[in-house]
Amino acid sequence: QVQLVESGGGLVQAGGSLRLSCAASGDSFDNYIMAWFRQSPGKERDFIAAVSWLGGSSIYADSVKGRFIIARDNAKDAVYLQMDNLKPENTANYFCAADHNGPIPTLVDGYDYWGQGTQVTVSS
Repeated sequence: QVQLVESGGGLVQAGGSLRLSCAASGDSFDNYIMAWFRQSPGKERDFIAAVSWLGGSSIYADSVKGRFIIARDNAKDAVYLQMDNLKPENTANYFCAADHNGPIPTLVDGYDYWGQGTQVTVSS
């Protein structure tokens, strides 16, 4: 099993940037595909981005392509989400997720392990 703890959320103005971090502990970090999801109140949890076990492959939701970058550092047991040009509609609780099995999942059900989330609020 792996435990995940997100950090880096906060309040930012539209057009600004934030870098989210997710620290993992427990099982070997490079056994897991890592992903970021987000969820707004009353809405479903949506896929943002995911990265393969060694970081060689990544995929993104169309809505964030060109603005968000996912990266992992297996030496630090961490995955990051760099978010640029943030928009008010990006306001949500952001979750880190992990799963053993490929191909890289993009659905909530594809991930077995979740963090508690970090809130991102983008003001207009």
